[in-house]
Amino acid sequence: MLARVNSAAVLGIDAYAVQVEVDISRGLRSFTIVGLPDVAVRESRERVESAIRNSGFEFPLDRITVNLAPADIRKEGPSFDLPIALGILVATGQVSIDELDETALIGELSLDGHLRRVAGALPIALGARAWGQRALIVPPANGKEAAVVDDFEVYTTENLYDCVCLLEQGLMDEPVQVTDEDLNLEAPSYEVDFSDVKGQGHVKRALEVAAAGGHNVIMIGPPGAGKTMLARRVPGILPPMDLQEALEVTKLYSVTGLLAEKTALMTTRPFRHPHHTVSTAGLVGGGSIPKPGEVSLAHNGVLFLDELPEFSHSALEVLRQPLEDEAVTIARAQVTMTFPANFQLIAAMNPCPCGYYSDPQRQCTCSPGAILRYRKRISGPLLDRIDIHIEVPRLTPDELMDRQPGEKSEDIRERIIRARQAQRTRFADTNFHCNAQMTSKALRHFCPLSEEVAALLRAAIDQFALSARAHDRVIKLARTIADLAGADHIAVPHIAEAVQYRSLDRKLWT
Repeated sequence: MLARVNSAAVLGIDAYAVQVEVDISRGLRSFTIVGLPDVAVRESRERVESAIRNSGFEFPLDRITVNLAPADIRKEGPSFDLPIALGILVATGQVSIDELDETALIGELSLDGHLRRVAGALPIALGARAWGQRALIVPPANGKEAAVVDDFEVYTTENLYDCVCLLEQGLMDEPVQVTDEDLNLEAPSYEVDFSDVKGQGHVKRALEVAAAGGHNVIMIGPPGAGKTMLARRVPGILPPMDLQEALEVTKLYSVTGLLAEKTALMTTRPFRHPHHTVSTAGLVGGGSIPKPGEVSLAHNGVLFLDELPEFSHSALEVLRQPLEDEAVTIARAQVTMTFPANFQLIAAMNPCPCGYYSDPQRQCTCSPGAILRYRKRISGPLLDRIDIHIEVPRLTPDELMDRQPGEKSEDIRERIIRARQAQRTRFADTNFHCNAQMTSKALRHFCPLSEEVAALLRAAIDQFALSARAHDRVIKLARTIADLAGADHIAVPHIAEAVQYRSLDRKLWT
């Protein structure tokens, strides 16, 4: 007898429909799965057999053939356990179900028949709704993330037996519901706050400017100056995500299996902090079937690269495309994938290999040649794509002993939200969302400079030998500083502050 069960799989970050066909015929006992299954899919034979027996059903002693269609796309993961088991029960006549045509199923089976969570429930739910499915059955741990999809029914069952009962009853149970608290994006909760940071007022200001305009930052200072502490607090001052941004981030974490159990939406912006030994594939994504890397997991959030010169040259240079295009494309012989990568880069480094160059309290032990080689690990083109270069000095004893709390992240975020609102109004008829995204043509249209301002900028270019790209970055920074001040036009103080954020690289790299 032949049975068909609807399921789905994920390719990249999007889902595609998979029909699980189960045929049981007389012959020598066998259990074959075809349709380009990977090892995890092939191993489902043992899980399915044990789950069926331990759920009170009989496992057939005949020839079982399972086809995962379409057969020309490689299938990965254990999410086909549940539809395969259900297909066997239908094909053997042990259960009779009328709801299979309009229902999709995913889930990994334990040996006793219980359902374990799988990756990619949210994109699968979005895809199933688009294909015209009425409902989706998922493990309990995946219920809330799948139930985020509007106008679509999501059901959860604890085990295989309960799943059969639910389907035989015609899906009469109440579908999973998400609460307003699960979808509350207006008040994200972060564990760290800027009020914990002592001193470093000029660095806080630079990070506020960066967050207000979507600019990239590099912080240079000795060990223990607080670079990592400052970077970890940047997501807390970024504007709250809207629903579309939250869905994009949740999809990425869902397909990579990083979404916390029973989480509906990621309401806080991501903060990714890969170690400097990360491979190129780990940073931007890769694999025979490409998977998202750290730059994609930082989408709509912050990618923090500590000890920037310690990253491999290839890893640093491959960052140039996502920094410009806000996406990363990975080409393989069988498939080409494009993953979103609209992140804010915050990098940190020491001024020299020992970390104490120009430190007033400790003497640097590095030779001039060693310092030059260390700094030249970061190429000029990559450095020009980083808008703000800021020095983070060691804290003084008075700053360390100061017990007064600093300004709260919530107060800083309010100013940034107002600045972003001004940018949304300015770019209402364009594809830009913040000042950092402006092209050279857009700069000429949206950022006209008075003669006085242009003269100051021209002098800064001559003095610091700024590149053409750095010239554009300075104007973008000045426009962001003006937005924070509520000014309609760029003025001399705005340009003067913006130039300070570009002069550090010339001081160090020349």
